[in-house]
Amino acid sequence: MSRLRHRLATLAVIAIAVLAVAACGSSSGPAITKMDASSAVAALGSSVVIDVRTPSEFAAQHIKGAQNIDVEAGDFGTRIASLDKAGKYLVYCHSGRRSAIAAQQMASAGFKNIIDGGAMADLIAAGAPAQ
Repeated sequence: MSRLRHRLATLAVIAIAVLAVAACGSSSGPAITKMDASSAVAALGSSVVIDVRTPSEFAAQHIKGAQNIDVEAGDFGTRIASLDKAGKYLVYCHSGRRSAIAAQQMASAGFKNIIDGGAMADLIAAGAPAQ
């Protein structure tokens, strides 16, 4: 009976170890960081800034230095595929809904350092320069 208990205990330890490794994955941390507007504004200078709204929304006003890649356009996946996956990216939109979608799609595509900046109005209110 003690032999059976020993084997079961060993199997239990192995199972726990496998589950721990699977839960942690091989990444060194989360790919997506959701930041409040003040923290996101502080990260503007060290990030590639992507406005994921439509081109007409972008033309009306956007964060200075941002590039426009519309998350709802059919070519979003193709356009982000040309970006450096090791880079640091800050994405934003009108309300935060599309930036969350874009951040998730980027993470699924292998990007490792994505900041979801949320709503443009919040970023501007926190000091982001607009044009």
